[in-house]
Amino acid sequence: MNSESGTPQVTPRLDLIGIVTSDMAASLAFYRRLGLVFEAGSEEAPHVETTLPGGLRVAFDTEDTIRSFLPGWGPPADSGRLGLAFHCGTSEGVDAVYEELVAAGYRSELKPFDAPWGQRYAVVLDPDGNGADLFA
Repeated sequence: MNSESGTPQVTPRLDLIGIVTSDMAASLAFYRRLGLVFEAGSEEAPHVETTLPGGLRVAFDTEDTIRSFLPGWGPPADSGRLGLAFHCGTSEGVDAVYEELVAAGYRSELKPFDAPWGQRYAVVLDPDGNGADLFA
């Protein structure tokens, strides 16, 4: 209990990362290539969730879903809404995943390079312009 107010003390725990998408099918196709698993038929749903190893969830909502409870909402005018980082195991893994995504038509933001902080690093954009960082 909080001694001043008498209310219970709560420690928030990150449980879900939410991503707003303008095209659910395109977003799920992209993230499936990066190992996320979604139920068949999810492409037609207004809200989709998946649970990662360890319990963290990732959710996707269509823009219409967000506007259903926040009518004035609009997507940001700048690039990207968030960035997710995917460990690719090895430097070669970074290069291979990058090449596979770019060959599939996804936009490169940053070609693979050996970063000064010691990682092999690259960034490919999802269909909404969010960065998917690839590293090892």
